[in-house]
Amino acid sequence: MPTPGLDGYAPAWLKPEHDDLAALARNFFTREVLPHAARHEQQGHPDRQHYRQAGALGLLGLSVPEPYGGGGGDFTHEAVMLHEQQAVGEGSLGLAVHSGIVTGYLVAYGNEEQKRRWLPGLCSGDLVGAIGMTEPGGGSDLQEITTRAIRDGDDYVISGSKTFITNGGLADLLILAVKTDPAQKAAGMSLIVCELSDDAPGFRRGRLLEKIGLHANDTAELFFDEFRVPAANLLAGEGQGFFQMMRQLPQERLVIGVGAVAAMQRAVELTTAYAKERTAFGKPLIGHQHTRMVLAECATRTRVARVFLDDCIERHVRGELDVATAAMAKAWLTEGQCEVVDRCLQIFGGYGYTTEYPIARMYADARVQKIYGGTNEIMKELIARVL
Repeated sequence: MPTPGLDGYAPAWLKPEHDDLAALARNFFTREVLPHAARHEQQGHPDRQHYRQAGALGLLGLSVPEPYGGGGGDFTHEAVMLHEQQAVGEGSLGLAVHSGIVTGYLVAYGNEEQKRRWLPGLCSGDLVGAIGMTEPGGGSDLQEITTRAIRDGDDYVISGSKTFITNGGLADLLILAVKTDPAQKAAGMSLIVCELSDDAPGFRRGRLLEKIGLHANDTAELFFDEFRVPAANLLAGEGQGFFQMMRQLPQERLVIGVGAVAAMQRAVELTTAYAKERTAFGKPLIGHQHTRMVLAECATRTRVARVFLDDCIERHVRGELDVATAAMAKAWLTEGQCEVVDRCLQIFGGYGYTTEYPIARMYADARVQKIYGGTNEIMKELIARVL
């Protein structure tokens, strides 16, 4: 994100420190993680050691205060790191969830003991973080979750299941949305931090889900059958979960938007380079007017998306990003990602449909962006409520 793209544009919030961070992140993803991409796709998850390597370089928890092991920065630093991950085509490490979402909940709602207990491990990469909201029976309507946490002495006893959990296969730490009062809707929801291990009584990881795209990023089902968690792991009191999620979801949707714009930029750059090299009817593809028009339209859509994203980032850092604007960003940017990648793939012709070309994988990976973090249909409903 800090390095200007083909259009030379750079955001107003960009500082020299962001350039240094971008270079560090780019080198890490390119040299340490991407060489293992084929194996990651085959096994369906990244290597745990890469989280630790990222932590050792200071790439995890960039917005976490330094006393808890973080970088002491703000969301702009997280955005730069996530942009660089997408820009080089690295899709195995679930850093958007681990650093972009999980650490934010603990910083915002954890008490001092909880922060000192969990944040250093997340920032070092010794712990892998996940968040569990979606259930087999539904995802967008969070008030209707059925996973229950019943107080029993000094513990909560949790029963239920979650699905589509990013990082679920490797997660050591899970922020879990539960009903502590099943008779209530929003007021009955709470967030509990679960420390996971494969031998924990009452907890079981399901299969790694086979997906259209994002093959190297583990996405799992999680099952709880009277799983006991200390009551001290509750985040900020019973009945606060729904409201905590509503306050954090704008950042989650902004994280998705960062990835969308990075993918759009990468698609335009890869396709422009290909169009200059590939020939048809005796001249490079870029020499044909239709190709130039498509690329011009995609570059324009990408530039507008980038400016909108940067405005949202600046608003978020100031604490002014509202729910409707975050929903606009999530919906419009991800739809733009799917459109731009699709049109760029067309220029590659048959090669664009083969996985040896990155554009094919970008096409498959893009589709879920319009689903998770709240479907785009739900985003439009949120926008319509303020009209």
